[in-house]
Amino acid sequence: MTTNILLKVTGLKVSYGGIQAVKGVDFEVREGELVSLIGSNGAGKTTTMKAITGTLPINAGDIEYLGHSIRGQGPWDLVKQGLAMVPEGRGVFTRMTITENLQMGAYIRDDKAGIASDIDRIFTIFPRLKERRDQLAGTMSGGEQQMLAMGRALMSRPKVLLLDEPSMGLSPIMVDKIFEVVKDVYAQGVTVLLVEQNASRALGIANRAYVMESGTVTMSGEAQALLHDPKVRAAYLGE
Repeated sequence: MTTNILLKVTGLKVSYGGIQAVKGVDFEVREGELVSLIGSNGAGKTTTMKAITGTLPINAGDIEYLGHSIRGQGPWDLVKQGLAMVPEGRGVFTRMTITENLQMGAYIRDDKAGIASDIDRIFTIFPRLKERRDQLAGTMSGGEQQMLAMGRALMSRPKVLLLDEPSMGLSPIMVDKIFEVVKDVYAQGVTVLLVEQNASRALGIANRAYVMESGTVTMSGEAQALLHDPKVRAAYLGE
């Protein structure tokens, strides 16, 4: 595996709603990795993701992508550079059809044939989306919207895909499907940063992981080692 660092977070501090939610976090994601950021609700995981993608301002620290600071850049700038995020809550365009949502994911591109080909590829990954391609996104189930949000992000052909709580609120069958897709996307060469409350599932597919508690990183290491760590198992796996 290459050691080229694509994403590096150093000393990150972020306040949210008058509370310091992230208190000096450090982590990195190397090219070709699937890295998980796990922790309980309120640990600061989503705040960290929002800071990386420019939707929340940073109080201190820095975020480097491809060796350059991206602090203060907006999500639209980052998508152009190959950094795409599937936000918590999906954020699909509810009054647009499935196809229109996917087309919006390719707004930085002008290769019509490539866009059409990629939409077909997304429909292969998610046959349910193909069946309902002309349906309004707002009328879909939560799981279907999660599929659409992932497909839309992939339409920008990202170097790094950030996934924020993709399994939240989904049925067990849909959770299985979403994690299958994450593995498939990773296998196709996309570097992935996965934020997830479902620690066992996240650690089960990741190369490495970081554990966040109360706005700080308290543990890090190979995902399989953390999966079998007694502290992790007691805190997050109910053992």
